[in-house]
Amino acid sequence: MDDSEAPPSKAPPPNRLSWPPIAYLGAVVAAVVLQVASPLAFPAAAKAPLALLGLGLLVGGVGLVVVSIRTLNRARTTVQPHRAASALVTDGPYRRSRNPIYLGNTLALVGLSLVFDVPWFLVTAPLATLAVQELAIKPEERHLAARFGEAWRSYAGAVRRWI
Repeated sequence: MDDSEAPPSKAPPPNRLSWPPIAYLGAVVAAVVLQVASPLAFPAAAKAPLALLGLGLLVGGVGLVVVSIRTLNRARTTVQPHRAASALVTDGPYRRSRNPIYLGNTLALVGLSLVFDVPWFLVTAPLATLAVQELAIKPEERHLAARFGEAWRSYAGAVRRWI
């Protein structure tokens, strides 16, 4: 965010609940329960390469989350998805994705699937992603539009929601 910008207008927080952790934790629990109830496995010949790919996705996803949180902290704005933003962050990973934390969480879920040979994560990860988009991202976008006006609209027009 450019410090010369006018201060943001007041706008209510985007949500009352922090939906993303609920959705992603729900995806983990659902995948584990489904795996216990109806075990699935990747083909034996694919397990080692998939586990390696999964490790990369898991580490990359967690790394993206960490870098994104540090970027928000440097801008002195909230990381909490149910709190009002005090700054429009457009640098770091936010140059390429408007939601790098959620993208990192989704990549980590896919990575878990491949590393631990639990294909159910490949079912629950997209469901969690859809829930986050509907319950968190869309309200956050309305909040940011109300709070930052044209600066938000310009950013949203230039950077995709996910990738």
